[in-house]
Amino acid sequence: MVVSPSTMAAVRRSGAVPNSEFLLTAEGVRKEFPGVVALDDVTFRLKRGSVHALMGENGAGKSTLMKILAGIYTPDKGKVQLKGAEIRLSSPLDALENGIAMIHQELNLMAYMTVAENIWIRREPLNRFGFVDHGEMHRRTAALFQRLNIQLDPEAKVGDLSVANRQMVEIAKAVSYESDVLIMDEPTSALTEREVEHLFRIIRDLRSQGIGIVYITHKMNELFEIADEFSVFRDGKYIGTHASSDVTRDDIIRMMVGREITQMFPKEDVPIGDVVLSVRNLGLKGVFHDVSFDVRAGEILGIAGLVGSGRSNVAETLFGVTPASAGVIEIDSKPLTIDNPTTAIRNRMAFLTEDRKDTGCLLILDVLENMQIAVLQDKFVSKGFVQEGKLSDVCEEMCQKLRVKTPNLAERIENLSGGNQQKVLIGRWMLTNPRILILDEPTRGIDVGAKAEIHRLVCEMARNGVAVIMISSEMPEVLGMSDRIMVMHEGRVTGFLDRAEATQVKVMDLAAR
Repeated sequence: MVVSPSTMAAVRRSGAVPNSEFLLTAEGVRKEFPGVVALDDVTFRLKRGSVHALMGENGAGKSTLMKILAGIYTPDKGKVQLKGAEIRLSSPLDALENGIAMIHQELNLMAYMTVAENIWIRREPLNRFGFVDHGEMHRRTAALFQRLNIQLDPEAKVGDLSVANRQMVEIAKAVSYESDVLIMDEPTSALTEREVEHLFRIIRDLRSQGIGIVYITHKMNELFEIADEFSVFRDGKYIGTHASSDVTRDDIIRMMVGREITQMFPKEDVPIGDVVLSVRNLGLKGVFHDVSFDVRAGEILGIAGLVGSGRSNVAETLFGVTPASAGVIEIDSKPLTIDNPTTAIRNRMAFLTEDRKDTGCLLILDVLENMQIAVLQDKFVSKGFVQEGKLSDVCEEMCQKLRVKTPNLAERIENLSGGNQQKVLIGRWMLTNPRILILDEPTRGIDVGAKAEIHRLVCEMARNGVAVIMISSEMPEVLGMSDRIMVMHEGRVTGFLDRAEATQVKVMDLAAR
């Protein structure tokens, strides 16, 4: 018997639910998109009071399955059961009414609304006149934050919050539904180590209350710290489920990629040439000041620091997104005023932003349009006309080189997995043949196989004489890929470390000064 969402919600509230070993199950699930089988006869089982990690490369089907469980997609085949009763979800609201909440990798908050308004949207408390009771909404939000130990002002505008704090608002919003199942898709991608520890405390508390948590992550250390068990997917197929205590990191990687990854950080020693980019006393009023460094041809300069240190702001200023208020930028010893990205591109500078959804991908356009946009005014234009055939061939070659999983170049980029979207963006900038490449969190939300591929591409570009600036919140990536590391804290440079002397302790010591 299939239970309707409204009936299931009433059953859930009454507590009269069928007995089952598992809280949530999916059996024989299949989902196809044009030209792609995203899920093929997939199985998933979530126990009560457990954290179940979902592992797999980008495009393996993890997010697709979770979107089915969250009511965003409808499966072509298979069934979903909640507490032993089969359910059919036609919308995210159906899922919420059934006690299933999902925190997406790409945050979905209303930037112009307050924190409290975002959390209680569609559920606002009303006064006796039928108007929103903002005082009561504030009190409910404050009580929720106290329960979760979140230090945020309920009346703050979401648009003024950092990415990390927005993530906390998303988590609080999901918890506010008193859900039985909580799905978290890469919840720590923008969090500092301290914030990750805070999140894990929240997760452990929720687990102790009998809530089942599905945790999607590419970070192996998180899996062993927080997950009770994990399931692996590969190419849309279910590979297996194991207790976290029964396997090693290498075991999981072999299951995910079907092969050995022997060198995650393939950094090689290459000849370091002359200074390509020189920055002196660069500043952006109220954000960072007196930032000075050089980057040479063939060098990878890593920039490390805690969230809020100003790393991304420096990158945006170098590329002209937010023009500098002080300082000098020189390329090949020639001072330049870079007050917009067009000037940066003309000087063969490329910039991969940290947020592929908001500032990277043009989601309503296809793969070809997203990849070619940076070179439309360049070598592929003749007598005022775009050489579409030549450009398509070059983009197709780039997609094959980067192993982008897409049916064809006409596929809308929003239909690709996050990792494949990232590869398209990297391909966009590789087509410009840059001399200076700025990478802000280049492997955020990317699986281990794709990370190794991107790292090899970065090393290849350095070997070809490109000056690379790489910002990363992942310490192993910074240590494994950089020739030198520049560390920032609260808008200023606190020190430089050569590759041979750099350790996690030394980096963190400089980052906390």
